[in-house]
Formats: sequence, structure tokens, C-alpha cells
Amino acid sequence: MNLKDSFRLSVNSIMHRRLRAWLTLLGIIIGVAAVVAIISIGEGAQASVASRLSGLGGDIITISAGGGRGGFFGGSFREGNGTGPPGQGSSAGASSRTGSTTATSSSPKLTKRDVLTIKQNSNVLFVNGIVSGRSNLVFLSEQSTASIEGIDPNAWQEVSSSLEIASGRFLNSSDSAGIVIGDRIANETFKEPVTLGRKITLEDKDGGSQPFTVVGILKPSGSGFGGSNSDSTVFMTQDAAWNLVDVNRDVFSSIQVKADNADNVGLVTADLTSALLVSRRVTEKTQDFTITSAEAIQEQVSSVTDTMTLFLGGIAAISLLVGAVGVANSMFTSVLEKTREIGILKALGSTNPEILRLFIIESGLFGLAGGIIGVILGTIASLLMSGIGIGFGLPGIGGGQSGLQTLVTPQLVAMAIALSTIIGIVSGVMPARAAAQLRPVEALRYE
Repeated sequence: MNLKDSFRLSVNSIMHRRLRAWLTLLGIIIGVAAVVAIISIGEGAQASVASRLSGLGGDIITISAGGGRGGFFGGSFREGNGTGPPGQGSSAGASSRTGSTTATSSSPKLTKRDVLTIKQNSNVLFVNGIVSGRSNLVFLSEQSTASIEGIDPNAWQEVSSSLEIASGRFLNSSDSAGIVIGDRIANETFKEPVTLGRKITLEDKDGGSQPFTVVGILKPSGSGFGGSNSDSTVFMTQDAAWNLVDVNRDVFSSIQVKADNADNVGLVTADLTSALLVSRRVTEKTQDFTITSAEAIQEQVSSVTDTMTLFLGGIAAISLLVGAVGVANSMFTSVLEKTREIGILKALGSTNPEILRLFIIESGLFGLAGGIIGVILGTIASLLMSGIGIGFGLPGIGGGQSGLQTLVTPQLVAMAIALSTIIGIVSGVMPARAAAQLRPVEALRYE
């Protein structure tokens, strides 16, 4: 009996007991579908994180005041479009601050001395000190509040290259009374759209007011991490921001650094950490600043999503074990039903390995078919979860209404089918051995 004969006999055996075959497949199908659906959520989350962080710039490093570990979980992460990490506004985006940013005398601060220290690094191309806060703004008798971001015009565009101007221009060093506003402020905040050249009055920290002229309007940037973005931000020079928001002069809310190469980010981060430890006269234990990058955030988020996906996938895989038990039970029943047939096959010259192969192929087909159907159902479930998430406006990873994102990769499909097939084969080994070890005379006499 060759391999083709064994395969044909196995298929015929399954087709002659269709109801039992479907019940046997059910456990494998449910297990594979659950694993595919859950892992697709984890894959989608990582793809979403990678996509969102790609806009931050792989060569951008952010320094913020306060100790602790940098990255997504080291502090609150505020991002506009093209920003850096925790505790800061965007390089181009708004810092969604809800109160005063003035540091107390005992609070750690970032100053011009830190900026000078950073600029001494030969691998640093641009340094952008950010002054963040909030202010009331008045336009044509209407009042609203917005995030304020003071930036260095000479470095701003370089560290926030993902920002695009819809109309007008970026700031330059002479714009002491000029501002660039986000799309939402220009088109949604007030009843009448704010256009180029219009005056907006902003309230300063002393309770007075200062008029500013709109010199540029940004294109929409969309939602980002933490729910903040450049769409709701007013950008101005650092000097103008120090006069306006409650931040002491020469003190920065955060500092953004552009490295000469994305591959050097790790090296530059280490060098800047060492230099700032010395200049600020602190040790690693008393470190009062945080340095992080988009790469570091992605590593931390990926680590967490990998752990969660593995944990949930392990739970879902338990149903695969139940399916394996079902396959083994069905195969033992099949052996009992085919005892006389086994005796006839052996009497006709079939060897033990051929009988073993016959039943292993049958159990493997259960695993293969269950895996294929399970992948199809798991993919459908994954698409439905993604669609339902978007339909109900579930918050995405970045805090926006991007919906639940899922991703079924070819590697996941191949892994699921291969795993289910292996489980089917392993589940059929013991019944197949029992069938192969039957003595022909006893098998022929079996009733």
C-alpha cells in the first residue's frame, strides 16, 4: 500500500462518518480561530505603534525634566505630529498641558545650560528647546483656550519634518509677534475661520493681553499619543512664549534633539546622559531628567504587547488541547470500528508501518482541515472586531478614534495551520500505534 492509497483510504474513512468528523474538527477550529483572532490584535497593535511612531522621527531624542525611566511608561507621553516622547509637547505638536508649567524651586528644570551642553555633542545636528503652557485666546470677541508652544525657529522645522504648512510660512527668528496655528484652531475653534494675517489676542501670565499675527496655518496632523496634536496648538518663538505662559525665562519644558543618524540614537542618548549627569551634578541614582526616543518607546510598547499577546494566545491555545483530545478520542473510536478491516489489510500483506501511516494521515487531515477552517473564521472574526471598533468609535492606540486595529500576517496563517496539523498528527499517534500492533487473527475475529 503506497502513500497515495493510504491518503485515499483516510479521506474515504473521514467522508463516511461526516457528523463525527465535523464534531472532531470543531475543537480544532475553535482553538485555531481564537488564537488567530487574539494574535491578530497584538500584531495590529504593534503595527499601529510602529506606524504612529514613524512620524516622530527615528533620529529624534527628547529630554524632559524629572527622573525616572524614559519611554512610553516612564511618564505621560504627549505627541503632536512628529514629536518626541514623554512629558513634552510635540516638535510640531501640542503639549496638552492642563495647568501651569512653572517649576517650584525644588523641582528639576531644563535650562539654557542644558541646551549648551547638548549642543557640544558632535553627533547632534539641531536642538529645539520647547516652552509649553496654555493660554486664553480671543478672536473677533470669541474666547477659547489652546496649548501654547514656544520653539526655536532655527531648529523647529528640522526636528518636526512631518509638519506641513497649509498656507503661509513657518516661523523665523524675527517673528516676535507672529504665530503659526494648527488646523483645528484655524477652522473649528471659532465661528469664523482664522486666515493668514488675522490678529489673535492671547492672555499673558500677568492677566494682560498681547496681539499676535497669524503667519502660518498647519495641515491637519490627526490624533497622536495621549490624545494631543498640533491641530490644537499655537506656535510662537521661545521669547514670546516666556512672556506669555507661566514658565520662567531660560527654562524649558522639554528639549528635542536631532541626531546625525537614526542608527546613532542609542549612542547619542548614552553620551547625552553622561554629559547631563556631569553638568547637572547628579548621579544615576539622583538623576533628575529623562531621555527617550521613538525607538525606545516602540521597544517598550512592543514588549508589553508581546507579553499580553503571548498570555492571551496561551489561554486561547487551551482550546487547541481540547481539540487534540477530541481528535485522539475520534481516532481510538475509528480503530475499534475498523478492527476487522485492519485484520483484512494485514492478511493481504499490509505492514505495521503502513497501518500506522494510514491512521496518522487521517488524524493529520483532521488537524489540517481544522486549521484551514479555523484560520478563515479567525480572520473573519479579526475583521469584524476591527470593523466594530471603528463603527463604535473605540479609542485607538494613540487616543484618537482610530478603532481597534488587527493584522493577520502570512506568518500567522502558516503558523496556525502548521500547529493544528502537528497537533492532529500527535493526537493520532497513540491510536495509530494501537491499530498497527493488532494481530491479524485477533482483528479478523473481532465483532
